[in-house]
Amino acid sequence: GAGADNDLYINQAIVFIEDAIQYRSINHRVDSKSLWLYRWYYSRTCQWILSLTITTILALAFVEEPSSLTVTSDVRYRLPAWNPPCGLTESIELLCFLVFVVDVSVKSYLIGWKEFWKNKWLMAYILTLIVSLADWIVSLSFFCKESVRIRRILRPFFLLQNSSMMKKTLKSINSTLPEMASVVLLLAVHLSLFTMFAMLLFARTKFEVHLESSNTCIVFLYAGDFHTHWLTLIPSVTFSAFVESLCALLSPKLLSLFHLYYHSFLFFSSLSSFLLTLKSVQSSLFRRRLGIRAAFEVLSSLKETPASAQQSCVSVGALLQVLQKAEMDSRCKQAIMRSLKMCSCDQLSAAQFQKLFEELDKDAIKQHPPSPEYQSHFMQKMQFAFGHPYFGYLGNVVALANIISICV
Repeated sequence: GAGADNDLYINQAIVFIEDAIQYRSINHRVDSKSLWLYRWYYSRTCQWILSLTITTILALAFVEEPSSLTVTSDVRYRLPAWNPPCGLTESIELLCFLVFVVDVSVKSYLIGWKEFWKNKWLMAYILTLIVSLADWIVSLSFFCKESVRIRRILRPFFLLQNSSMMKKTLKSINSTLPEMASVVLLLAVHLSLFTMFAMLLFARTKFEVHLESSNTCIVFLYAGDFHTHWLTLIPSVTFSAFVESLCALLSPKLLSLFHLYYHSFLFFSSLSSFLLTLKSVQSSLFRRRLGIRAAFEVLSSLKETPASAQQSCVSVGALLQVLQKAEMDSRCKQAIMRSLKMCSCDQLSAAQFQKLFEELDKDAIKQHPPSPEYQSHFMQKMQFAFGHPYFGYLGNVVALANIISICV
């Protein structure tokens, strides 16, 4: 009847609001049983169990053979690493695989078979589990004496597929690769140009710098061929040997001998830092807006919505009922409820509904504690002087002067 339909719409709206809060996709089953399973799967208990399983399977690398986990790193007192018997870590691994099988099964059911074939992450998840289980069977067949274990290489994938942030990072990298191709080409031309300059400036020159700690620091290595020149400049682009090279170049003795090397190195490193760019693509806000809009649509289908309304609207009472059951931050929930109480209307339009949930995008305002009150006149003057904004500006000027003096 109408009551059952209203309960279903309320539950759907609750799930859509929670999807919007967590930036999740709304492409999943929305019948009564699936909604219950969906909320159970994304409950704190289930997600904690899944995170613990991922941590456990990654932590097995510390005790599996060959293990480097020892009490001390001193070779004089270090005992041989403990090698667990065959079947111990494999049993723990099997339990983790069973949890992953349940995880991928529930995910596949909730999104439906039509969406499943579009989800490359789930298909890769299943393929990784199949390969891992096959390698696990082979390992037990050889009594844990096989030399190659493929499943260990695949373990980081379980962490990757469970982290939405890592997925977004990979998606952003994939979407920006075509645009970054021009930057990579520019970087290659930049390296080639400076390689030719280096071959002209330092023709057939090879020298090494010995630091006081008896470590050898190769500042430049020019043997005459283009390939060696080009490979020598790559660490300078990534700043991997910047500190060692700069310390060697700044020594007074070498600075007088290799003044040209010093300036060419600094100019090359400074120009290289401007060629390395990073672009991030954000789609989370779109998912949030879509989830809120979906909640509005299902709430506008309630039987209590007046039929005479010219446009879709949601009653304030229905929204309050959803907010009471939805899992969300208490600060946001109280702010939305205060806005509803201040609203004089009984029905909310789509724009009003969306504006209410803009509170989710706001960070909690952290108020500074009140300043202490001093009775001493001297302390009051000190509080006024050091608490003035100009004192902060003075600190910035001093820091800038310090940077300039170091550069000079």
